[in-house]
Amino acid sequence: MQIGVLYGVSVGTGDPELITVKGLRILQQSNVIAFPSGINHRSGIAQNIISGWLKPEQLLLPLDFPYLQDPEKLQQAWQQAAIQVWQYLKQGINVSFACLGDVSLYSTFTYLAQTLQELFPDAKVETIPGVSSTVAIASALKIPLTVNQQKLAVLPALYSVQELETALNWAEIVVLLKVSSVYQQVWQILQKRHLLNSSWIVERATFPEQKIYQDLINYPSLELSYFSILLINND
Repeated sequence: MQIGVLYGVSVGTGDPELITVKGLRILQQSNVIAFPSGINHRSGIAQNIISGWLKPEQLLLPLDFPYLQDPEKLQQAWQQAAIQVWQYLKQGINVSFACLGDVSLYSTFTYLAQTLQELFPDAKVETIPGVSSTVAIASALKIPLTVNQQKLAVLPALYSVQELETALNWAEIVVLLKVSSVYQQVWQILQKRHLLNSSWIVERATFPEQKIYQDLINYPSLELSYFSILLINND
């Protein structure tokens, strides 16, 4: 029997129309639709993005990826998810995994795909690129992300202030994901470098409730959601 394909389908950052034509076609042609399950049995964000595109006969497969840093527990979650997906693939059934943002940029799908192929070497995986949060915030701000020879640094999270200092020493444009937990530290760095007026925060980019903060000199303290991204123009 032919093995089914696991597709990693990038579904964009919030606006359901940001999925690509190819991504939508593969999503609608798949019998099983997987996605990260939401917290406390609520619908997940990727699920909400694609819900309007799905057909009633498609099987939904929420997969549990806990929000924690414990490597052993994360590995167990990836293995369990891979086993769930394999139950369909081994029957020749294709599975599309809806991935928030772009499937190749700091994506949970990467760990799922790697674990699947480690456990089941016959597994087939294909990825469909899409709109990442990094480019979505530039669109929300109505500015180019980079121009001419500008160098771009994207930091997935800030575990040390020095990481941001180092990036600002060589990059003209710096994008900091997961800024909510370190915002006050970051604000102080921006103040020291006189960058508050050339920095922006976009919260929940492309969602209906999107919010933009500019002139950060007026915002030394902010209560931000997890989906908040900082863009710094250091040029």
